[in-house]
Amino acid sequence: MSVEPQKKRDSLSLILMLPNMVTILGLCAGLTSIRFVLVGRYDIAAALIIFAALIDGLDGLLARRLNAASDIGGELDSLSDFLCFGVAPGILVFQFALSRDFTTGWMFVLIYVCCACLRLARFNVSRDDPAPTGKPHFVGVPAPAGAMLALLPLFLTQQGAIDARDYPEVFGIWIVIVAWLMVSKVPTISSKAIRVPREWQLVVLLAGAVVVGLMVTRFWLLLVILDLAYAAVTVVAVVRHFRARRAG
Repeated sequence: MSVEPQKKRDSLSLILMLPNMVTILGLCAGLTSIRFVLVGRYDIAAALIIFAALIDGLDGLLARRLNAASDIGGELDSLSDFLCFGVAPGILVFQFALSRDFTTGWMFVLIYVCCACLRLARFNVSRDDPAPTGKPHFVGVPAPAGAMLALLPLFLTQQGAIDARDYPEVFGIWIVIVAWLMVSKVPTISSKAIRVPREWQLVVLLAGAVVVGLMVTRFWLLLVILDLAYAAVTVVAVVRHFRARRAG
């Protein structure tokens, strides 16, 4: 009679480990991205960071659905985010476009990586704070979105619009701006705040089909479009934030 409960506990423990296994998968994607940076395959390195960003929210969703949330899971998620969206993009940006002037380029990267670390540390200590009032929103740009913004010049280069390697100073200033956005107090858009009216559901489905089609046929163009759209929304949020501060 003691064997059956033991089997049940073993199977349940494996299920409870699933969110952390997903987190580890993202961590491995970030580490492998750095590996491909070292051999000059910047396209694969960027794609692995994007993959890590896509599954970033999956571990938390699984933990809530399976009632498997834990302190170690939360800490593991932050450590994985720091590697995938702080260290890996920083190394990729440096090797791709900023290594000509080692000192200046590395300074830009250090600023970005340190700001990513500070953002995640701030998130850790405020994890149990009450949710912000008003519409759901993030405070500053989340680390995965920050990584995508930091890689925008690389996406433009892969698409053939520009060659960011010809403008290392502009690239460096851009990632510093992204770094500031990550640690700022600017309220930025959250997917939880997006509500789609029923009459728009067909339009959303068609847009989803277009996104899937572009992902298969024009992957880098899709990333450029999404990045520019998010950057535009973020600029609007920054302008509103400073107008509200001036009015207050």
